[in-house]
Amino acid sequence: MYHSLILHVKRSTELQKLVFSAYSKPLSSATTLSRKGQNFTVSSYLIESLGFTTKLAETISKKVSFEDKCNPDSVLSLFRSYGFTESQISTIITDYPKLLLQDAESSLAPKLKFLHSMKGASTSEFTEIVSTVPKLLGKRGHKTLSVYYDFVRDVIEAPDKCLVLLSHSSLPQGNLENKIRNVSALRELGVPQRLLFHLLVSSYQPVCGKERFQESLKKVVDKGFDPTTSKFVQALHVVYQLSDRTVEEKVDFYRRLGFSVGDVWDMFKKWPNFLKFSGKKATQTFETLKKKCGLLDDEVVALLKKNPQFLRVSEENIAKSIETFLGLGFSRGEFAMMIKRYPVCIGFSAETVKKKTEFLVEEMDWSLEAVVSHPQVFSYSMEKRMVPRCSVIKALMSKGLLGSELPSVCSVLACTDKMFVRRYVRKHDDKELVAELMDIFTRVHKAPLGD
Repeated sequence: MYHSLILHVKRSTELQKLVFSAYSKPLSSATTLSRKGQNFTVSSYLIESLGFTTKLAETISKKVSFEDKCNPDSVLSLFRSYGFTESQISTIITDYPKLLLQDAESSLAPKLKFLHSMKGASTSEFTEIVSTVPKLLGKRGHKTLSVYYDFVRDVIEAPDKCLVLLSHSSLPQGNLENKIRNVSALRELGVPQRLLFHLLVSSYQPVCGKERFQESLKKVVDKGFDPTTSKFVQALHVVYQLSDRTVEEKVDFYRRLGFSVGDVWDMFKKWPNFLKFSGKKATQTFETLKKKCGLLDDEVVALLKKNPQFLRVSEENIAKSIETFLGLGFSRGEFAMMIKRYPVCIGFSAETVKKKTEFLVEEMDWSLEAVVSHPQVFSYSMEKRMVPRCSVIKALMSKGLLGSELPSVCSVLACTDKMFVRRYVRKHDDKELVAELMDIFTRVHKAPLGD
């Protein structure tokens, strides 16, 4: 079965490339606690102890919470005592921050001692395997740890031979056997290590099955998903969960909303999880986009065909987004136009929309209509794109080198850095002016520009 699937993939035409995306569910939002009269935050601890960026530290702080640094310090010290580098420790905590909550002496130490002593593993091999798949340390029992460790090591050291594990007499029966068999099959199809290892150590239902897994895998392959992307795994999960009858009912539901069967499967390839939403949720989103955003039926269909992820946006968030834009002076018609042109702008925070609108309109004197014409501006970085480029435009305007009218928002902000510099900086014959403009541009922008 697996062999035929692998041949099927290898003989098929080149699979389209899909965008990788990752999702996470926060476990706790409590990140700031009082300690000895001072404010102790998980974010500040991660920044100070591991050198994490503020953004990464804040992301991790939503997943774990602890009151002081005593226990996490013990965990980090334990890893260092076993020869893990600072880089490896950072990787481990990034991938599996819950380790900071474990008891270093009674929980982690016995597992690290056992794995380090296995079959004479060198320190470098041991630290590489554990830092590659830190969730190994969440497993219980020496036998289970040993099987998982061996499998990861074989995939890292001899990926083309990982199926040999299936012939080991010591392989346990049940879910673990199915999981290793299924993960091995996915490896042969070309699923990358970063996804394989996540599946191996998770309780991910599809890889624990047998016949149902084989059937689901064939369906996903037949749909043309690229095994090297996370969407392949997402699609496998969705297909595994839904019966053929349920899928047919969902396709029929979307047909009644105005989508064709081809539209439904195109949306599935863009974002497999969209089929998991109930008809009630899809109807609610559809009606909200019509009533609150002023879109027509065919406009909603076109929007969801292009961005099926929009189904996960709540009615409350849509209402808040409308309130934000209207509060800044945009009309309902202009808001609807922006949604049609760039649907994801509805997902930006009120702070982001306000900050960027005020900069473009008040600082740069572009009109609201100019912003409506190119709503992608809300996704551009203020520091890396908007401020450096607009500073150059201001300098040119002050010297009377751009005439009396501002160039369009799109002309200034939508192009690449290289094109912007060619268009507004290097085209001038005055070398001193070019140097001055380049200095303004690179004062904040540090990326190499090339020739």
